[in-house]
Formats: sequence, C-alpha cells, structure tokens
Amino acid sequence: MNCSRKRSSGQDNIKIPYHLGIIMDGNRRWARHHGLPTLSGHKKGLDTFKKIARYCYKKGVKILTVFAFSTENWNRSKKEVNYLMKLFESMLTDKNLEELNKKGVKINIIGQKWRLPKKLQKKIKEVEQITRKNRKAILNIALSYGGRADIVQAIKKIVKLKIPSREIDETLVSKYLWTKGLPDPDLIIRTGKEKRISNFLIWQSAYSELYFSNKHWPEFTEEDLEKAFLDYSNRQRRFGK
Repeated sequence: MNCSRKRSSGQDNIKIPYHLGIIMDGNRRWARHHGLPTLSGHKKGLDTFKKIARYCYKKGVKILTVFAFSTENWNRSKKEVNYLMKLFESMLTDKNLEELNKKGVKINIIGQKWRLPKKLQKKIKEVEQITRKNRKAILNIALSYGGRADIVQAIKKIVKLKIPSREIDETLVSKYLWTKGLPDPDLIIRTGKEKRISNFLIWQSAYSELYFSNKHWPEFTEEDLEKAFLDYSNRQRRFGK
C-alpha cells in the first residue's frame, strides 16, 4: 500500500512516508568512537529517539516503527541487557507518555513481550491502555522483536485456529502479525553504516524503500531525516508493475 503524501518544503516537493520504520543502529560504536562506556551510547540513543520521533510527527508521519531490541540482543551481556530494560522502562515514564498522549499518539509494543521483565510488562500494559483510543498517529516500539519470530507466531495462531489451507493467503497471514491492521512501511531507515535489515519487519518490508545512513544513531539529526525523505521523494515505487 502506497500511503505516502507530499508536503511542501521550500521549493522542494517532499514526499513524507505514511509509515516509517527506523533501525536505530550504532549506539555502542558511537560510544567507543567517543571514548565513552558502551551504556552511554544507549542513553544518547534514547535522547535521539525522542528528538527524531517528535520531528517525524511534526512532518506528518502517521506511523513510526522503531527497532529498539531484537530477539538476538538477548545474547548480549547481562549487564547491558538489564540496563536496556531499565532504559525502555524510563522511555515509557509518565512525562514521556503525557507528551505523546497529548499529541494523540497511540503506543504499541510489538514483539515477544512475555520475555520482558515483569515490571516492564506492567508498564507496557498501562501505556497501551492509556493511549489505545488515540488516533492522530501511532508509535510501534519493537522490543524482543524478530521478523522470523513474527512470522512463526502468526503461523502458530493460524494452526491453532485450524484455518483450512485453502483460506490461507498473504492477506490472512498479515492479520496475525504483530503489526496487524497497519499498512506496510513505505520507507525503512537504517543508521550505523550497515546495509541490511537484520530481521526487522521482513514480511512487511517486501516493497519498502530502504535508506542507509553512515551516521551512528546517537548522531542522527533532523537534517539527516530530511535527506532521507528527499531521497525517498525521488524514487518511483512500482510494486512490480
């Protein structure tokens, strides 16, 4: 689905993606480059997320999906994982929630929520409950998320419901993914110099435009986002036609 919209930006006619995905990569490498502890990179990355999310909604992005913690990230050190879990909890604090709630943003956490700490699971339930009726924009935070895990859990639901094979098609599978009911992302941005999607929305991104930034996530700015939108605006999306 091509839900992109055009917005005027000076003399340019910039096309803003309706659904934007971001792989926020490079926190640890940024910290090492600046001679800082690894965990400092994650803290700086959270600050960047808040800034970029605000700017996305200001520009007219309606759905923002960010890759915060992958299923593979559980293999990192216990110290780093524990720190990240506390950081995610702070991200969902009352102050941040109040700001997003006032802007009419609905918050969804997608992924294996059952693997998260109980305290964080409780906070997630509260946030999703409070923002559930918001309609101006959507923020999907992918926590303990993996594209393959997403597809597997969808298949398990379909099998459990005993849906006949003749009724199973792409539309039906999409209804059981963690992003059910949402259009696929129009554009996916990855920071950190890597050029792969690393198990992020692999079903949903079949026809997404990809943009790779050489900047590490903590140093990604609003100007960098504008460059990505401009690059996206100059592409022709044919969807195989």
